[in-house]
Amino acid sequence: MTFDCADATAQARFWALALGYVRSPPPEGWETWEAFLADQGVPPDEWSDGAAIRDPAGVQPAISFLTVPERKQAKNRLHLDLKVSGGRHVDTDERTERIDAKVTELVAAGAHVHEHHVIQGHLDHVVMLDPEDNEFCVV
Repeated sequence: MTFDCADATAQARFWALALGYVRSPPPEGWETWEAFLADQGVPPDEWSDGAAIRDPAGVQPAISFLTVPERKQAKNRLHLDLKVSGGRHVDTDERTERIDAKVTELVAAGAHVHEHHVIQGHLDHVVMLDPEDNEFCVV
């Protein structure tokens, strides 16, 4: 999965925090990404045009970020849900605390709250925007 973005390094840093991911290591045979990119003939001024993160447990999919010149134009057709509440079987106060804690953490990292979704008087999820205005939900 790859995100087009304005700043690959910043987006990778944000999403690593949001998902509990880590920076992907360089390909096998290279000690650093810089060494790999130099060996591939990528000019140094393009080295920050891409970034990659991965699940430290190796279970979830890796995510890449690619700097592109055009800005986001419309609502995402695909978005990520950060499932932190434990599900609807969890006490509503506990679910709300878990969602609020993650939202607070992500706002401090540069995200913005777009809207709160309340169902039957209780917080169900929060739609947020990452630092480049891509929609995602904290559920």
